[in-house]
Amino acid sequence: MVPLLLVDGHNLLWGGTFGFPAPIYSRDKTRLLTGLFAFFALLRVAIREDVPGGQPEVLVVFDGEHGGADRKETHEGYKASRPADDAALLPLQFLPDVKRGLNLVGISWAEMEHAEADDVIATIVSRTPPPRPILMMTRDKDYYQLIDDRVVVLNTKFRAGQRLVTPAEVFRRHAVTPAQWADFRALSGDPADEIPGVHGIGATTAAKLLAEGLSLDELPASGRLASGRGRHVAEQFELALKWRNMIRLQTDLDVPCTPTGEPSPLLPKPADLVEELGLW
Repeated sequence: MVPLLLVDGHNLLWGGTFGFPAPIYSRDKTRLLTGLFAFFALLRVAIREDVPGGQPEVLVVFDGEHGGADRKETHEGYKASRPADDAALLPLQFLPDVKRGLNLVGISWAEMEHAEADDVIATIVSRTPPPRPILMMTRDKDYYQLIDDRVVVLNTKFRAGQRLVTPAEVFRRHAVTPAQWADFRALSGDPADEIPGVHGIGATTAAKLLAEGLSLDELPASGRLASGRGRHVAEQFELALKWRNMIRLQTDLDVPCTPTGEPSPLLPKPADLVEELGLW
């Protein structure tokens, strides 16, 4: 069965632009190409070295321009402090050429104006029947809530041999299961998205409160909120529910793409692709 590789496009583009070992320029040194080159270099290496089961079907999903609007309406601070100057938004200059490159090599991509990539990917995952294996290529931990026995996160920032994040790996790192992830983050907060969580509750306490597989909804009747730091949760319980609703990924979007079940074409060397795009 052909594995399905769902790529968080903006996440990969940002990681490639700012994390590549050296800047890449056109031959005449007038055009910066780092983000474009790195996007395809990292994707090609990941497919070759980290995707088990042979050549996958690859689908790249990009954030829509207004993708976070609903969550910002719920919480004004959602991603509010992320820098928006020219230096921070440098990866966006590569986006049109990345899309052109994907079209050129026959890799499918999707973008919904009012949806974030993680919600689109969550919807695709929910509609892809088992037992098809699914990998989600991203460094974003929001995707941990989708992990199960056939769905894993591929994080190329982790060291070789440890890049596939399974249910066991989530539990080893955080002492909660993927099914508890949204509850865990609702309690402890999500610094990357500027969701504060429950004041006074850190990751260790959140995991202890959720021990033995409890959900946020089960905590009030568990007795764990009657003393110690659990009282912070009791006092801010409605707020915790609000954070969880924000963190939970949507799985009911009208997505514009459907996996075909067929493997995608092999990616050429990134230098060859840049050449074909006429950018060297």
